[in-house]
Amino acid sequence: MSSEPAFSIGIEEEFQVVDPETRQLRSHIEQIFDQGGKVLKERLKPELHQSVVELATGICPTIAEARRDVLQTRATIIRLAREQGLAIAAAGTHPFSHWADVQITPNPRYEQLIQDLQTVARANLIFGLHVHIGIEDRELAIGIMNEARYFLPHVLALSTNSPFWLGRDTGWASYRTKVFDKFPRTNIPDYFTSYSDYEELVTILLKTNCIVDAKQIWWDVRPHPYFPTIEYRVSDIPMRAEETIAIAALLQAITVKLYRLRRQNLGWRNYRRALLMENKWRAARWGLNGKLIDFGKEQEFPTPFLIGELLEFVDDVVDDLGSRDAIDHVRWILKNGTGADRQLRVFRETKDLKKVVDFVVQETSVGLEL
Repeated sequence: MSSEPAFSIGIEEEFQVVDPETRQLRSHIEQIFDQGGKVLKERLKPELHQSVVELATGICPTIAEARRDVLQTRATIIRLAREQGLAIAAAGTHPFSHWADVQITPNPRYEQLIQDLQTVARANLIFGLHVHIGIEDRELAIGIMNEARYFLPHVLALSTNSPFWLGRDTGWASYRTKVFDKFPRTNIPDYFTSYSDYEELVTILLKTNCIVDAKQIWWDVRPHPYFPTIEYRVSDIPMRAEETIAIAALLQAITVKLYRLRRQNLGWRNYRRALLMENKWRAARWGLNGKLIDFGKEQEFPTPFLIGELLEFVDDVVDDLGSRDAIDHVRWILKNGTGADRQLRVFRETKDLKKVVDFVVQETSVGLEL
């Protein structure tokens, strides 16, 4: 096998643009882009809905650099929003704004998506975290992607941050995942025998006009069609920047650990997608407060226990990656709860969803220099 992959990190965060007075989502992305485009340039991207703003880091060789980038870009977008009388919030769904009240961003690709998917696309007002890990060898990337699927529910459980939808407590820790379920080509992908096996699927989808390009395959993990990366897409956007960094560091460590097992002619067992989806729905429903299945032992265990086992699994690579401090923040999440847990705490104390929005806005800026 050739030299070790870069395992570089790229992070994309999708934020809510909120009116500080009404706490509703605001379709005023142009105001932010007028100024933000000059400062953040290509790191600032529009999305389907005008109340969504995406920030992307550069290609970061280490988690320390990714952390600096995330802290800086988050602080910049919050300052720019404040200058326009707006606020930025990091949560997987807005607690009470209705998708029908939010304008669509003018863009031929988005207009075609609305034409194809109709209300399903209009209602897809959700906010996620995408983490790219650099692997140049596409064959290797598919092999690691196959094995990494097992850990996606664990990572989702840590990131859950969308308990409310249209003014209701949904009972789900990540209702964002249930909104996105309505799209085609989502969730945990099937196992692929090779990169050519994956390419064959893409070719058929293109040939039969299912997709315009491979970016319309919206799986929880995918080989990025244009970048030499594995893109992990399973997570809600976390509230705090340090939570984003912790999850990105964990995903990098999982990727590196699986690579090093393969280098020793070892590997992680590939399970049926149907079994992995059982864990995903549990993670989305209960977050850290339920149980996941250990399919090797064929037993349920409390989710925090299995996340503890995951931390032990990757422990021998984190010092090499310089990510121990970042991954240690996973224990902070286990202790203090996910964003969903913390949103629900505020709601149960106040019975006021506007107070929940205020809390999310406040948490979004924790640890930033503003």
